[in-house]
Amino acid sequence: MLVSVTKEPESGFSNQRSLGFQLPEDGAARKGAPTVLAAAALSGKHRILRHSRWDAVLVGLAFVHGYLLLTIPSVPLIALGLWWNANTIAHCFIHLPFFASRRWNAAFSAYLSVVLGIPQTLWRQRHLAHHANRPWHGRLSRALIVELLLVAGLWSVLLIVAPLFFLVVYLPGILLGLGLCQLQGFFEHEAGTVSHRGALYNFLFFNDGYHVEHHLRPWAHWRELPARVASNARVSRWPAVFRWLERFNLDSLERLVLRSIWLQRFVLKNHERAFRQLLPKLRGVRRIGIVGGGIFPRTALILQRLLPDAQMTIIEASADHIRIARNFVGGDIRFVHEFFEATPPDNLDLMVIPLAFIGDRSRIYRRPPAPAVLVHDWLWRRRGTSVVVSVPLLKRLNLIQQ
Repeated sequence: MLVSVTKEPESGFSNQRSLGFQLPEDGAARKGAPTVLAAAALSGKHRILRHSRWDAVLVGLAFVHGYLLLTIPSVPLIALGLWWNANTIAHCFIHLPFFASRRWNAAFSAYLSVVLGIPQTLWRQRHLAHHANRPWHGRLSRALIVELLLVAGLWSVLLIVAPLFFLVVYLPGILLGLGLCQLQGFFEHEAGTVSHRGALYNFLFFNDGYHVEHHLRPWAHWRELPARVASNARVSRWPAVFRWLERFNLDSLERLVLRSIWLQRFVLKNHERAFRQLLPKLRGVRRIGIVGGGIFPRTALILQRLLPDAQMTIIEASADHIRIARNFVGGDIRFVHEFFEATPPDNLDLMVIPLAFIGDRSRIYRRPPAPAVLVHDWLWRRRGTSVVVSVPLLKRLNLIQQ
């Protein structure tokens, strides 16, 4: 059984506990523990790099980051560099220190502390407490003292030699970078841990998007995560730092619709036209499940008119949205207050998935949760039998059948 470390060695980089967890005994290893990494770690397979030669890429990029800060420092570079490095190089190093030598790990941690302006031993303590789901209490160690002195020395030199640069460029860059890290961390764990599986982001951020998978196996090397996809993971189409767009854009538009009769008529007209084109392809639709339903329940209103004999269930995670929707639809619609986990109620003939769906949309397309599924999606994402809802709304409706 894996247990969290409660007291780390003074250097912070013990060969036995560099994962932030104790390595399992042989009996535990047979129960799914990270036997490959553990064996590589204990055998010294790589003379310099402890876990994988691919970690040399991260080491090299860390020195590129330092070079850029020395040659072309600016607020955007400092901020974006801190945010990117903290979520890639520093994050991977926290869980699996790259080097076989404890001294090399301590030296690299000290280097990252100077580059990022944050003592990495402190960052490591806080992050491992987060994974262990326990309160964080900073612990003083020789490594932490060294890193604190290095960071304090850097700040003091900058303040004395280049005070205007420190106050106008360096300090704002650090604060903005920390803000981006805070934004990233918040949306990675809002209402539970969420993954993002976009190829570009995971290439640039070394599989950081596989966040659910990382929390399930924090000892796993960053290159292993795509092969360990969690089937029941919550997935967002947006990287964490941009995930606020899901709530800001769609919810704001929905609330605008609530305030305007003209907008309500516009969205009803366009959506009804799309439904009228696709529903004739279906037969015997008696039971319908609507995920979300939206703040303005356009789908329920349209299907009440087009399929008056069908029984409808709206599955909605927000009690506030249910309260608003009840003001528009009749009492014959059933509301279920829960988060949809791709397992619909039994005996549904048709399911409707909203554009604001929070989850793995690709899984819906691969494994439709009902005999017929209508998926609201962006204009450029055509799947199955598809019709455009509205070009100005950048929206289409896709029909997927089992």
